Amino acid sequence: MLDSLPPPPVHDHKRNDMWVDEQIWGHRLWDSTTPWLIFLEFLGVAEACDREGRLLDDQGTPYPLSYKPARRLYARNILYNNESVGRIANRGGNDAASWDEWISIMNDRAQGVPVRDFSYLRGRFGSFRDFANLISMLRSSTIESGANKRWSSRFVFPFGRHALYEDLNLSTGSASREYINFGLPGELVYQMLSRSSSAAALRPHLSNAFDGDPCDRLLALIEPEYEEDRQTRGNAYLPYRTHQCFDDLGRDWLAVFELKLPRFDAYPHLATLAAFHLLRYQLVVAAEICSSGEPSFVCEVVAPRKTLVRELSVSSYQRNNGLPERAIESFVAAIGAGPDWFTASNGEAPFTDCRRLLVEKVRWPGTDDYDGAHDADQLISEFRKTAIKRHRNHVANVHRTYGGGAGLVSRRGTTRLRYAPTDSLLKALILANVGTRMDYRAFLTRLHERYGIIIGEREAKAGLQADEFDEKAFEANSGRLERRLRTLGMLRRLSDACAYVENPLARTA
Repeated sequence: MLDSLPPPPVHDHKRNDMWVDEQIWGHRLWDSTTPWLIFLEFLGVAEACDREGRLLDDQGTPYPLSYKPARRLYARNILYNNESVGRIANRGGNDAASWDEWISIMNDRAQGVPVRDFSYLRGRFGSFRDFANLISMLRSSTIESGANKRWSSRFVFPFGRHALYEDLNLSTGSASREYINFGLPGELVYQMLSRSSSAAALRPHLSNAFDGDPCDRLLALIEPEYEEDRQTRGNAYLPYRTHQCFDDLGRDWLAVFELKLPRFDAYPHLATLAAFHLLRYQLVVAAEICSSGEPSFVCEVVAPRKTLVRELSVSSYQRNNGLPERAIESFVAAIGAGPDWFTASNGEAPFTDCRRLLVEKVRWPGTDDYDGAHDADQLISEFRKTAIKRHRNHVANVHRTYGGGAGLVSRRGTTRLRYAPTDSLLKALILANVGTRMDYRAFLTRLHERYGIIIGEREAKAGLQADEFDEKAFEANSGRLERRLRTLGMLRRLSDACAYVENPLARTA
């Protein structure tokens, strides 16, 4: 049974013309993003809450999530709205003249800053060339540098507090929130971790991530000392007080943090795991809404030619891909079969009462959203079609896009999508599940028990129908994974009957 929260007030999300996907999964799962951008959005929320002394602590009020993310427009103008710095530095010449020319250009070019005055930088660097070299170095750490052309939507690597800021649009002259890169799944990740059983253990790891990095201190050096005008954000909605998927995400992140890896090593794994667990959350909740079994993932370890496991992996993907839409249909059917609908449809004004009921439950139809017959059955039918159409625009694509971003879903070697985990996902799962070393068979069992991942013959026998299971095909699949992990330096075979998966980054006594 899902431990659900009531929907938020209508005025909190005025732009939502329907509230179906959001009641099932939250506001909001959004397909047009990547694991790295989800992770950056999460860090921005976490940093803002840490600044206010309530990191991963909703203080007994799960809704609304409210925070004030940083903007850091001086640093962003210097990093990404600053084409002249390299040209002036390369030209050489008098240092004072270089500073004068650059400051004049930036004072004229900068956008969104309260005061166009960059002269404070002159006294913080030994020379203009030192300053230019620093900017070049920081720019080289840009996340997904080829994806965002607009300078206000580019992001430096999250070295610490001064590297975190929200996505903005300055095309109108003033800074406004932009949803192209940060579509709110990062806020969902933050809420999932806040409600996980690992929240208290994760808190010090995250808090330590915001301060102390040398590159973060360099970013602080290019910002003036001023009180930034930060806008309150929030109203993200996660429908459940607790959920096993929240605990699973928290457990895996905590395992990676406890390895005490440098940021450059740890963060890619955390980003991968965040996207993977969001994908699982969508499918697990969909299965619960549909009253079906927990979803599994038949994973092919890519073979040189077509295999039975590949066909089963394709089928597994297609079955899971249809789960969210089935959840929408089950949600609508539950309303139509509920006692409130029965009472409304059998009253003196069936259509009017049923329409009022839908507006109360799902914020639909609005004034111009329905022009069909004034019939209760027709109304629920139109509601079903509209809900599915809206779902297909974005939320239905989360399984495919997050799966691809996390390294679970692939077309490698075929024209059809299937589950074929990449090296990056396999590494992340090993770091999250293997302390120092683990028997290979026990590792495959753990992947199945924790995530529903099916690779070897034992897990296939336990998780598949008898007519789908072929022992030799899955033995070969398991053998390919073993060889692949050995190539990655994450598996050692001691004898014919003894192979161990190793976590090479684990710190042992």
